[in-house]
Amino acid sequence: MKELDVKFETAYCESCVTKPCQTGCPLNNDITGFIKLMKAEKYKEAYDLLTQTTAMPQILGRVCPHEKQCQGTCVKGVSYTSVEIGALEAFLADMAIRNGWDVTAPKATKYSVAVIGGGPAGLTCAAFLRRAGVGVTIYEKYDYLGGLTVHGIPEFRLPKTLVKQVADRIVALGVNVEYQKELGKNLSFEWLKENFDAVFLGFGANVSGKMNIPGEDLEGVMGGNELLEFGLHPDYAGKTVVVSGGGNVAMDVSRTAKRLGAERVIVVYRRSEQAMPAEKKEIAEAKEEGVEFLFLNNILAVNGDKKVESVRLIKTQLVKKEGESRLSPVNIEGSEYNIACDYVFMAVGSKAEKELVESLGLPLKRGKVEIGPNGETAIKKVFAGGDLAGVTGTVAWACRSGRNAAKAIVKYLEGK
Repeated sequence: MKELDVKFETAYCESCVTKPCQTGCPLNNDITGFIKLMKAEKYKEAYDLLTQTTAMPQILGRVCPHEKQCQGTCVKGVSYTSVEIGALEAFLADMAIRNGWDVTAPKATKYSVAVIGGGPAGLTCAAFLRRAGVGVTIYEKYDYLGGLTVHGIPEFRLPKTLVKQVADRIVALGVNVEYQKELGKNLSFEWLKENFDAVFLGFGANVSGKMNIPGEDLEGVMGGNELLEFGLHPDYAGKTVVVSGGGNVAMDVSRTAKRLGAERVIVVYRRSEQAMPAEKKEIAEAKEEGVEFLFLNNILAVNGDKKVESVRLIKTQLVKKEGESRLSPVNIEGSEYNIACDYVFMAVGSKAEKELVESLGLPLKRGKVEIGPNGETAIKKVFAGGDLAGVTGTVAWACRSGRNAAKAIVKYLEGK
């Protein structure tokens, strides 16, 4: 944001006493507080206040679904437009990097904690543990930190250099990092429990979910999560791509395919546009880039001999089912039709690697590690968070689970 925009936006904020935006923020950032300080041009103080509750404002200011979270509860949005909270957060965090405003941490105590996974949950957990003076070692299976903020969000939405800056600043707190260490392969869960005072599991859940429909095993059907993570894109020239799903992964996959030369990209979503979990601006930008949408449609099957030739669709309608608050999509009999296509990308949710999760010996709930309110698992010294534990799938919620687990770990260590 430009300086003039910042002055306008900070003045536009009502500095509400009830702070509804703070309630809407998964991290409960004191939004009106840091904006009020920005308004007075006390930027360093504003940054210090903001980072009391978050470790990744440079990222969250850019990729959070602000319209559904903090900005969605802004009182200005009732009659006018909401305050651009995300943009102000990003502006302030960028200023901190330019000016070297670092969050400091005391020397490590006698305690040591292993953090498995260097994604948003793991990095945030590590940052808050170090701020509390606890020694931390992150074990990361790749040769970089950032997790899905690197391999799950395209460059055009979140520059990789910025993610590295954020990760480097967290490591600078005194965090040890062991790269290319993968749990269940060259890293033993039993060894971790024996050699650390506590363990935080935050290695994510990036295996794409399936629709369990005929033809899902045909050549040309791919998971959206894996496509973004490994970048193994096919040749899109002159091809038609169908994307199943309505979240930000669906938007990222569809926009990436279009940018890489796909002739047509069609997003199929079984509910209405208003019900899409993807952020409104992501939907709008996808449309601007030529992505097509088929709302109130469902995929019944993928057709083809050995590879994808078409998809079988059926139209849906939303109905209120007994005991449910959200309208449910129901197929409309007799409305089936086919669309020719070359590739089908599934972006209908994700799960953790089944064998790895089951090998931990922890109670599972719907394939994910079952945790208490602050990340506690059934094993006393083991905590978990993020997608692995079924935490609501946004970066901010993953960060919150990491932060809350860090506080719970500190409490556990102090009570030993």
